[in-house]
Amino acid sequence: MFRVFDMTFSDKAALRMTLRRVIFSTLVIVSFIGLTALMAVTLSPGGYSALDLVILLCFTVTLPWTIIGFWNAVIGLLVMRLARDPVETVCPIEPGEGPLTCSTALLSCIRDEDVDSLETSLGAMASHLVRAGQPEQFALYVLSDTSMDDIARQEQEMAARLAERFQGQMAVHYRRRAENTGYKAGNIEDFCHSWGDRHDFALVLDADSYMSAEAITGLVRRMEANPRVGILQSLVVGLPTESAFARVFQFGMRLGMRSYTIGSAWWQGDCGPYWGHNAILRLKPFADHCKLPVLPGKGPLAGPILSHDQVEAVLMRRAGYEVRVLPLETGSYEVNPPHLLEFIRRDLRWCQGNLQYRRLLAMPGLKAVSRVQLFLAILMFLGSPAWIGFMTAAAVLGMVAEEAPYRADTGAMVFFTVLTMVFAAKLATVADVLARSDMRKAFGGPVRILISVFTEILYAAMLAPVMAVSHTLFMGGLVFGKTIGWGAQARGVTRLPVLLAARKLWPQTLFGLAGLAWIAGQQIGLVWPVIPVAIGPLLAIAIAVATSTPTLGALALRSTLWRIPEETAPPSELGELHLAALSKSRPVGAAQQDLVQGDVTPVKA
Repeated sequence: MFRVFDMTFSDKAALRMTLRRVIFSTLVIVSFIGLTALMAVTLSPGGYSALDLVILLCFTVTLPWTIIGFWNAVIGLLVMRLARDPVETVCPIEPGEGPLTCSTALLSCIRDEDVDSLETSLGAMASHLVRAGQPEQFALYVLSDTSMDDIARQEQEMAARLAERFQGQMAVHYRRRAENTGYKAGNIEDFCHSWGDRHDFALVLDADSYMSAEAITGLVRRMEANPRVGILQSLVVGLPTESAFARVFQFGMRLGMRSYTIGSAWWQGDCGPYWGHNAILRLKPFADHCKLPVLPGKGPLAGPILSHDQVEAVLMRRAGYEVRVLPLETGSYEVNPPHLLEFIRRDLRWCQGNLQYRRLLAMPGLKAVSRVQLFLAILMFLGSPAWIGFMTAAAVLGMVAEEAPYRADTGAMVFFTVLTMVFAAKLATVADVLARSDMRKAFGGPVRILISVFTEILYAAMLAPVMAVSHTLFMGGLVFGKTIGWGAQARGVTRLPVLLAARKLWPQTLFGLAGLAWIAGQQIGLVWPVIPVAIGPLLAIAIAVATSTPTLGALALRSTLWRIPEETAPPSELGELHLAALSKSRPVGAAQQDLVQGDVTPVKA
């Protein structure tokens, strides 16, 4: 009975984490059973037809992510409001003190990118590290998978300028692969083989990544002081932007990410996420244990793994090293997709990559939490066709049933419960922001915050079915061998051509027309909550074009709505980063022009 007092600190931490996971699992399972039962009661009038069973099945597939997001938000809000130090509560790894003793490689992984913007951000990061002291503990590697020779020449010239600029202070290396075998994961694996033994850590950066010297050295110090941490992920926030689409999107992400990340870190603990960039890796165990398998067979779900990051995280955890997320909203930035078509293209690449995880669920030696994470990553995209199936079957049931096919009272309970859960993460962070005077000011004041939140929620509700249709059609195409490659990303603010938007989004328009036709035949008092489900897809082409224009972007900026703290009080680390250069369109060659315009045509990987 007294053995608990003899437990070591690590034993107590493990017990505490086990209790947290039991509590979280219980909350999720009870919520799942409760909502499923409530939906079953809703569909019970007249017995259960085949359509009722389809509706119930599709509903259950959409539930896990909704429920997990809700409880992450609730726990995150409680931690933010009640814990003395929320960050330490969920990520108990303190930084070391004194001079840095380890060598860190900064890996800029690029493919067909705008070289001017890249040089601006890399130069600013390097110069800040020089001024922070001990730049000799860092080395910059520009790891190119560029496919176009003219861009490759610009990259070489850029690397030469950076090497000359920081000569004697920080080493700068440039390497271009002839073939991008394994995509980004293969790029980093090649670095590990060539230079990995020269460094202790590697900080992985995307072409649109930017990190302050304080954020970088903070990650390094934590890795130095905690030798069991294999991957430490920073919390990445969007840079101020001139894109109307990205401005509204990243405002919503900013509101949702803090409560969600803190809540998920509370129970994930040492099995945390890795998002593939703005994160630091311990190189030796990464090189030894995180080599990705090449999936056997043919077809789009075989071959190299596209969504490499989560797989590398679970492999690092299998090797006995911790994977942690540091939920600090300062010093770690990225540029979000500037228009809807690029946002869809990025999501489809993640969709294909996550579906590959089904072949990895049985990998030997994985932690139970790691298997759950891989399964949920698959379910995240399977929820889209399930949602389409749920809405379609429910609409058909309403048309063919001779009497009321469902109970209105429990149906309303299900709808408003799920709606609350969907937006819980944003609402939780809004509650925290409104309760703190410094945060209210940083986000533009309570009136601007409330208006911005209301409009962003409406905007998100209209875009959700647009994305669901895209995911569903893409997954259907995978069955017939269609795939999407890993190419350059569009980052500049450029007006999308109407014909291009129409060519890509006509299925959403048809879905919206069908939904509107169904709504027109129903009593408005019963169907008003689902009007955005039809309006969003119906207006998808107009939304895509309008939110891609510099004019609407400038208007959104001048409105001061959807403001993020970096606009209210720009951090000092952004002083040398010319933000206009990051959001200004610089088409480079015909292939990249297609990407800037948002061409999402699937290509062979």
